[in-house]
Formats: sequence, structure tokens, C-alpha cells
Amino acid sequence: VIPELRSFLELKLPNYMVPGAFITLEALPLTPNGKVDRKALPLPDTLRPELQETYVAPQTNIEKQLANIWVKVLGLDKIGINDNFFELGGHSLLATQVISRINKTFNIELPLRRLFEFSTLAKLAKIIEDKKVSAKPTRQIQRVSREIELPLSFGQQRLWFLNKLDPNSFAYNFTNALLMQGRLKVKALEDSVNEIVRRHEVLRTYFKAIEGQPIQKIVPVLKISLAILDLQNLPETERQAEVQRLERADAQQPFNLTQAPLLRLTLVRLETREHILLITMHHIISDAWSAGIFIQELSSLYKAFSKGQPTPLGELPIQYADYAMWQQESLKQEKLHTQLAYWKQQLEGVKTVLELPTDKPRSQLQTSVGTKHSFTLSKELSHSLKILSQQQGVTLFMTLLAAFNTLLYHYTKQEDILVGSPIANRNYSEIEGLIGFFANTLVLRANFSKNLNFKELLQQVREVALGAYTHQDLPFEKLVTELQVERNNNRSPLFQVWFVLQNVPTSHLELEGLNLNIRGIESGMVRHDLNFNLSETSEDIKGFFEYKTDLFKATTIAQMAKLFETLLEIVVKQPDIHLKKLIEMLNKFQKQQQILENQEFQKVRRQKLGKVSRKKATDIS
Repeated sequence: VIPELRSFLELKLPNYMVPGAFITLEALPLTPNGKVDRKALPLPDTLRPELQETYVAPQTNIEKQLANIWVKVLGLDKIGINDNFFELGGHSLLATQVISRINKTFNIELPLRRLFEFSTLAKLAKIIEDKKVSAKPTRQIQRVSREIELPLSFGQQRLWFLNKLDPNSFAYNFTNALLMQGRLKVKALEDSVNEIVRRHEVLRTYFKAIEGQPIQKIVPVLKISLAILDLQNLPETERQAEVQRLERADAQQPFNLTQAPLLRLTLVRLETREHILLITMHHIISDAWSAGIFIQELSSLYKAFSKGQPTPLGELPIQYADYAMWQQESLKQEKLHTQLAYWKQQLEGVKTVLELPTDKPRSQLQTSVGTKHSFTLSKELSHSLKILSQQQGVTLFMTLLAAFNTLLYHYTKQEDILVGSPIANRNYSEIEGLIGFFANTLVLRANFSKNLNFKELLQQVREVALGAYTHQDLPFEKLVTELQVERNNNRSPLFQVWFVLQNVPTSHLELEGLNLNIRGIESGMVRHDLNFNLSETSEDIKGFFEYKTDLFKATTIAQMAKLFETLLEIVVKQPDIHLKKLIEMLNKFQKQQQILENQEFQKVRRQKLGKVSRKKATDIS
């Protein structure tokens, strides 16, 4: 009730008038004169302003240990036994972290599904107390000798082989621009970067082949000197154009995987108190989560070094090379067969090509040139989606994926749809603080053969997602190989559409004495036919479609984005709507849009013809 009440008031009132806390009372206290006794009103619990449940402290040892885990993962001050993990802000990624800590603390193997089924602390504690989970400890990741040949992880192997096919490709670069305003201490910044490089071996790693097989080599000591480009003397318009050129050029500059570091940093000076730090890494040593770790460590180290203090960060217990060895060894055992059996059953009989209508014919060879179309869902719609998710016992990711699957069904009419989605794959606490390529790809299947309503589709998506999370350890590369998926030169294997909801952990961005703003830089390359990226902010949901320009027109993608928004507006108001009826409504809306667009086109055409006619008349006269 309280989250719904807050959401409602935020839509009707300016921010300063929205109450900071809510308290449920049976009746207002009154004075003898019958007026509200303000002094008798209870003080709000400032630690729990969003929650309806009154705080009940953990009692048993298991409850206390669980509460401690939740507090650390969710970043809260205290947790009560009746609190619901997902109402506290939990999502699938945080749930994975909680489960990894529970399994390590209690030496058990608790499936991720249990947290969705028993989402209050008391219920989850009861499951553990009653020993309704397997007492099968997870094999720990151990340090290995650096004197042996160090294997690549499965994900690294795939990127290494792709690089061998096209060494000049920049498809797996990712670049972030960090805008810093204030007095920057360049020496402290450079020292901070080098301390991060010292801490994380993967940033000192390069790759070489022995008899055709790749191994990773670690440079013992590597120092990075910041390249500094000074643009202060350029006029403002030229300066901004040069910044954009530098950003795009940096994002498109390939790495040589046989030379460390596979990390590039450039400091661009715009003014005395305004700089941009370009950070480019190859995906073979990093991922989106790693970028967050890099920025967090940069913040902590810069704060210390700018004051002449020592590093505040402790040494890392293991490194990425240890994880790569552990992954290779662990997937030789029973675990591989269990995970593979699940995925074979899950994907049995499915068509691996999504026939999404394109504006242009598909070429014989797959291309990667693309661009993006951005949009923002309204504050009201974003809140409604979060409320719907809570009511249906699903995450926001599951709700948005169900809607996206429905959109694809509308366009393709295929009853079986496969969508690729990344997962952080940080399901062991030892690797949460490591920079490296841990992310895995999940293949999520949606079936529209039955006459479902949207709520039923939501539950199907929930079950598919939970099953995928439970079996996320099987590398996508291994799955493609084992399934013997037919390779096609102009399509990605298994799926051609990508779905992302960004919720990787990021601390408040700050460097001592500086205002910060971070943004991703487009390289102009798209790895799938269509990438759909969403991110949840404190106020709304933002998104963008990345698409291949040799397949789709900009107008088609813009219409797709509008249709997705319309679909969401329908399902938040009518979650029981049957999908057949929903598709009919989308068809009707699409036809109306086409009529309006055609009318607008004819209007512009008439205006242009009118200008031409008037010009001719003027010329004759």
C-alpha cells in the first residue's frame, strides 16, 4: 500500500510536497477538545519509510546471519524478519549475490528459486532451519601457480577465436567517458589507475597461442602513463566536435590481444577545471560489472592518493586466472552434465531463427554497422510497471521481457521465440570484486502456442528465467557447441535479438573535489540484428534500440519503440488481457500510426510542391 501511495502522490504533487515517511494508524490521536494531538503522533522510522510492515528484529542465529547478508547486499541499515527481499529493492542480480553468500555461510546449496518462493527473511530462515536444502558445499576457487600454462575462460576462448578471424575488429571494445569538473590532481589520478592495474592481474594480461591453443600470460609489473590531449585553445564548437571525434576514434581503435595492456586511457583537457577521461577496454578482460568496479576503486584510491594517504583497498584473495582455471576444471565434472541436460531439454525442438521483418534484404554475410534510437517511459508508466511486478511476484526484468516477447510475437507471428540476455555470472562471492570477463549469455524461450493472458505469460517468463538463473554456469560457447547449432554466415547462432535491463551495482559517482558524469560511447557497431537495452532510474525507465542499419530504417525502429510503449500502457491497466486481444489492439494502433504518418508525409509533400510552384511563378514574372 505504501509504495503505491507514494507513487500516486509523486504523480500528483511536486517533489517537495511528497511526504518523506508514512505511518499507518488505526485512528488519529485527539486532544480533549477533539483536535488532532500532533505531539502524540508517533515518530516515523526513518530507516524504513517505504515499508508497511512494522520492524520485527531477527531472533534466531540463522535469522541474524541472514539479516546481516541482506543488509550488506541491499545496502540497508537493518532488516526485519517480515521484510520482503524484492520490496526492499531486490532484483535477480542481487538475489544471486544473496544466494552465493548464504551457500558459503551455511555450507549448503540453496537454489536461487527458493528466494523467489520464500522472499521474507523469516520464511527463508525456516527453510534453512528445517534443512530443506542440500548440504552440498560448492567447490571453492583456489589460487593456482603462475608457473604453469594458464587457460582462458570459455568466454575468453570465444572472443580470442573471433579476434583471430578478424584482428582489426573493434566490435568487442567498450568505451566510457568520465566527465570531471573541478580541480583535478592528474598525478593522483594516474597513480590511482596504476594501483588498479597492479591489483587486477587481468589488466596486465595478454594472450598467445601454443600449437594453436590460446593461453594467458601475465606481465608482473606494468605502468600506464596517461595520454593527455589539451583542447583548451579550440573554440567551443570546434572543441565539442573534436571531443566527439576523439571518442569515436578511441572506441573504434582495435586492440592487439598479444600485447598488454588491453586497456587504454586518455585524458582530454577541455578547460582548466574540466576534463574527460576516456576508458576503453577489450571485452576479453572486462564486462559491464567490471567497469563499475574500475570506477568504484578509482574513486576510493583517488580520494586517498590526493591527500597523500595509502591505499584503502585490501588485497584480492584470488585473480581472474584462478577463476578461469576453476571454470575449466569444474565443468569437467558432474555439473556440466546436469547443466547441459537442462538446456537441451529447455531448447528442444525450438526454431533458432527469428524471422523479424526487415526493411532491406539480408546480405549473405553478417554485418555490424548500426545506430540507436532512444526513448524514455513516462514516470507514471514506470511506476505502474514496478507495482505490477510486485503484485505478480516477478521482477521488473521479467515484466519487461514478457512485454518485449509479446512485441516480437506481434511482428513475427512465431509461437516459439528465443531472446538472448546477459547475466553477470557473479554467483560466487569471491569474484564479485574482480575485474574480468565473467558475463554469460542466457537463451530465454517464450512460447505463444497456448491462448494465454498476459499474467499467465508473466508466470511462464518467470519460470523460464528462474530455470536459466539456476543453470547459468554453462558457458554459452559450450551450449552452442553441444547443441550443434547450424552456423549461418548472416545470422548469430541460437538468437538474433538481445534484451538487457541494466542493474549492475554502481556506487554514487564521486572523485574527491570533483563533479562526475559517466556515459557510454557508441562505436557504431551492433552485434545482433536488434539489441533492446533498458535501464531503471530513480524516476523512470530509459531505453534504446540498437539496430543494424542495413536491415532496418530509422522510422521502423521508432515505430517499434512507440508500439512497445503502447503495449506496456495496455498491460499495466489490463494485466488479465488475452494475448490475442492484445495483438489485435496493437495491429489497430499500428494502422492508425501509419495513416497519421502518411497524412503527415502528404502534408509535407504539398508544402514542398507549393514552394516550388511559387518559386516558378516568381521566376516567370
